[in-house]
Amino acid sequence: MSESDAGGDDLSGLSGFFFYVFIVHPATAWILKPGRFERKKSITYAIGFLALLAAVKTGMEMQAKGPNHYSLLGVNRNSSPLDVKRAYKKLSLQLHPDKNPNDPLASAKFDRVKKAYDVLIDMEYREVYNKFGQPGIDSNKRFDETQFFMELGIFYVTWGIMAYVLTLGKRSGLGRQWTFTGLIVMLVIEITIMTSQGNPFPSWFMPQNTEYEIIWLLHTLFPAFMNGCRSIGGFLFVDLEAQTRQLLLALQEQNKDILLVLRDVQIGVQNIQANGGGGGANGRVAGSAPSGTQPRMTPTGKLKELQDRLQSSNSTVQQAVSQLKTEKSNSNFGFYAMILGYVAISYIFNNS
Repeated sequence: MSESDAGGDDLSGLSGFFFYVFIVHPATAWILKPGRFERKKSITYAIGFLALLAAVKTGMEMQAKGPNHYSLLGVNRNSSPLDVKRAYKKLSLQLHPDKNPNDPLASAKFDRVKKAYDVLIDMEYREVYNKFGQPGIDSNKRFDETQFFMELGIFYVTWGIMAYVLTLGKRSGLGRQWTFTGLIVMLVIEITIMTSQGNPFPSWFMPQNTEYEIIWLLHTLFPAFMNGCRSIGGFLFVDLEAQTRQLLLALQEQNKDILLVLRDVQIGVQNIQANGGGGGANGRVAGSAPSGTQPRMTPTGKLKELQDRLQSSNSTVQQAVSQLKTEKSNSNFGFYAMILGYVAISYIFNNS
C-alpha cells in the first residue's frame, strides 16, 4: 500500500479522536480509580498502558502507510544521487516483471521502486518529498511561508481549543498546563523543522525517515499525550477547597454537639439553683456579692457566655462554608461541545 492510499486507514483523524475519548480515557480512569492500586503503581500502570497503546496504534498506522521511498530503495536521507542510482539498479533487476512472471504484484512493486527512484534522484523533488511527503509530490507543492503559517495556525488553534474544552474544570488544571506545554513544544519543533534549510537532523537520527513523517508522528502521538495529561493530572489533583469545606463542616457539627451538651449542663445548673443547692453559708445565693463589690459571674452566666461564643463561632463557620465556591457542573456541556466542535472543524477542513 502506498502512502497516498493509506489515508483512509489512518486512525489519527476523527476516528482516532473518538478512540481516545471514548475508549482510552475511560480505561485510564479505571486504572487510576482511587483505591484500585497503590498511588505509585496506579501512575506507573497508567503511563505504561498509554505508552503501549500509543506505540501499537502508531505502529499499525505506519505499517498501513507502507515503506517510504528511502526504505523502499534501502538508502537514507544523506545518500547521494549516485547511491540512489546504484540501489535502484540492484532492485530493478530483482523486481522486474520479466524476472518474476509468477508474481501478480511484480509490476506494481517495480512501479513503486521506479516512482521512489524518480523522486530521490532529483534533489529538488527530494526536498519537496522530505518536507511534504508523497502528497506534496503529487500536488507539486512548494514551501510558501504564508500558507505554511496559515495551515500551522489552523491546526494548533483547533487542537488548542479542543485541549482547553477537554480539560475544563479545576480537576484538569494540572493536565491543562502539561497539555499546553506539550503543544507549544511541538509547535516550536515543527516550525524549526519546516523552516530549516536542508536536513535539520543528524545522520544517525531516524536516517530513513523524512521531516514530514517526523511531524506526522508528533501529530499522531499528541492525542495520547493529551489524554495521559488529562487522566494523570486529574488523579494527582488535590482539591484544597473541598478539604477546607469538609473541615469547616466537621467543625460546625462539633460546635452543634458542644452546644447541645452546654444546654443540658445549663438546665442542670438551673435546676440545682431552683432547688436551693446554690445557697452560700450566709444565706446568700451563689454568685451574689456584697454591696459595693464587683458582681461575681454565676455558673449559669458562664455557661451562657460560652454558649454565645460557640453560637457566634458556629455562625462564622456556616458563613465560610456558604461562601466557598463549588465547582460548576459544566463538564458535560463542555464535553459534548468539544465533540461537536471537533466534528464540525474536521468536516469543514476536510472538504475545503
